[in-house]
Amino acid sequence: MTRTSRPTLTPSVTIRSLQYRDLDTIDRLIRESCEEAPEGASMVREAGVTVSRWYGLLQFLNWFPNPLRHALSIQVAEAGGKVCGMIQTSPFNRAGTTWRVDRVQAESAVISPDESEGTTTLLSATDLGSLLLRNSFTTILQARTWLLELGVNDDKALALYRHNGFQPVAQITYWSLSAQQIQEVSEREPDLPNLLPVSNADAHLLYQLDNMAMPPLVRQVFDRHPQDFKTSVFGSLVQLITQWVTQTEVVSGYVFEPQRKVAIGHFQIKLSLDGSTPHSAQLTVHPAYTWLYPEVMAQMARVTREFPTQSLQILSADYHPEREAYLERIGAERIAHTLLMSRSVWHKLRESRLIPHLENLPLGDVIPGFQPTRKPVPGRIVLDHSNDSAQRPNSSKGDSASNDSFPNDPDLC
Repeated sequence: MTRTSRPTLTPSVTIRSLQYRDLDTIDRLIRESCEEAPEGASMVREAGVTVSRWYGLLQFLNWFPNPLRHALSIQVAEAGGKVCGMIQTSPFNRAGTTWRVDRVQAESAVISPDESEGTTTLLSATDLGSLLLRNSFTTILQARTWLLELGVNDDKALALYRHNGFQPVAQITYWSLSAQQIQEVSEREPDLPNLLPVSNADAHLLYQLDNMAMPPLVRQVFDRHPQDFKTSVFGSLVQLITQWVTQTEVVSGYVFEPQRKVAIGHFQIKLSLDGSTPHSAQLTVHPAYTWLYPEVMAQMARVTREFPTQSLQILSADYHPEREAYLERIGAERIAHTLLMSRSVWHKLRESRLIPHLENLPLGDVIPGFQPTRKPVPGRIVLDHSNDSAQRPNSSKGDSASNDSFPNDPDLC
């Protein structure tokens, strides 16, 4: 558990949920945020939803379980009647043990702790960001681990997160393949005889592949389970509506190893139907089958032939040296570098008693029958030899037999 100093809480700063009147300020803060990682190719971040545009629908979806239930999980910091900061969080896995910090944005604010003295205090953006983070840590009790991704050049955000206990987990590199490079890769005939479509029945295979492709620390932080690789009926409906609105299409598949009965490769590519945005892909390959990189890349390149010509974005982590070597060999270009950070949170539970102040209850007055009537006096101790004779049957029989054999012997009397 990482211990950090608690920010100073001031009574003039209020942290509350998002309201309709805050939408203009929230949109401005989001536009000012520095985001280097492409959302479509990220392994942590998801494509954001325009809050001001879909505020009414998102409020309705917040009432029942669905993939967009936490799209409005936004807290704002208000000082002097003005919104000066916001934080957006969402669960990373289905179990809710790992939560993701999607965005923290704050600006300096001038507050007046004591209006009678006429003094003012300047609260920096780092202090407000720390207040927002600490509020999320203490209010979301089911979260044991917090995860985020930020650009390596965002010094202010990096200082904020390091100040609040976040530590680096992995380094992520984003690559881009031009349309010409995709055409060259697609000329290769992929040798994938066991390429299968993805369904909910394959969730356990994808879960095993995901665990094998990550180091233990990242696996512990992600804390994924087979249900994280399943899609509900309502989730599928939401994905279809989202793809229709954003003019995109998702194609996925996995490579099955029949001898070991395991999945050794998986890809998911998000294609742009109108050519306005680059294609993005997520790739997972078993560490023992790195020869699959050229084959799976050729398969994804062939899929893009039926769609408008556009570049392809893909990522690699610092624990994927074979993938980085292959992408460099085919001439892919590095477009962004990000840092994956996490921290653990342990919530101290308050000790409670089943019956408060049990030791102070007047039990002698409530139950008088249990009180002694007189002072106990020790009595005489009587030894019972009946048990001793019962426990020694053989000796009794021997004595009686000897007495019967010599009944009138005077020497025995």
